[in-house]
Amino acid sequence: MLKVVVFIKQVPDTSSKAGVNPDGTIDRARAKRMLNPFDRYALQKAIEIKRQYGAEVTCVTMGPPPAVEVLVEAFEHGADYGILLTDKRLAASDTLATAYALHMVVRHIGAFDVILTGLQTTDGDTAQVGPQIAERLHIAQITYCEGLSISGTTLSARRVVEGGFQEMEVQLPVLITVANSATPLDYKRFGDVAAVKEFLRHPEEREKRIKIVSLDTIGADSARTGLVGSPTVVGKTWKLGEIGGSCVVFQGESMEREVSELIEKLKADGKGVEELINA
Repeated sequence: MLKVVVFIKQVPDTSSKAGVNPDGTIDRARAKRMLNPFDRYALQKAIEIKRQYGAEVTCVTMGPPPAVEVLVEAFEHGADYGILLTDKRLAASDTLATAYALHMVVRHIGAFDVILTGLQTTDGDTAQVGPQIAERLHIAQITYCEGLSISGTTLSARRVVEGGFQEMEVQLPVLITVANSATPLDYKRFGDVAAVKEFLRHPEEREKRIKIVSLDTIGADSARTGLVGSPTVVGKTWKLGEIGGSCVVFQGESMEREVSELIEKLKADGKGVEELINA
């Protein structure tokens, strides 16, 4: 049976009003939480592999204790096991420190055939962690993958490239970052949701399927994680503004008339047209 590992992350809900802490980090405690939208494609691809080829799907997430919520959501879509890496020493980890910690989780898991990740996260947008994990594990990697098939130990993939696509084959194990042009996440199945609710009621079954680990558990060097292990320096972070507001749409007239009305509206609102253009 294939062993599939999927990295997922809990991120601030993009519709919530997340603030910024004095140190420049996101105030995650105030923000609503959700499964990173990009990771939904990776999770879907893992479930497809499970249903088509027969596989054991383990989802891994790193974050504070509430991040276990995304593991439960993954179970409701058909995942088999979940691992939460949580440790206060991981706070403020950049991509280098995060990739180090997550690759140590994989080593802790042991055998695997396919690792799947989303392209990036909505809170970081770096798209660096997946490839860095592959480099640390010394395995092949395929980025921007939208479709794949497996035959024995050979994985064939179709990846998006500028101006078209590329078809390639690699030998397992492999790490894949799944493109947003892949199949979106299916709706939850009633049977899967009911089964999750049932096993969560039983401590023994819950502990069997959800492992909570720390840096010490996975044998990671804490000096290579968190702020102390992150060479990236954030110069400044600020909030652009509140979500919402209003807009005026100028349409139905000639372009010249619409521009003229826009300029008059800006003047009436006390906005300097030349200043806005120069900005």
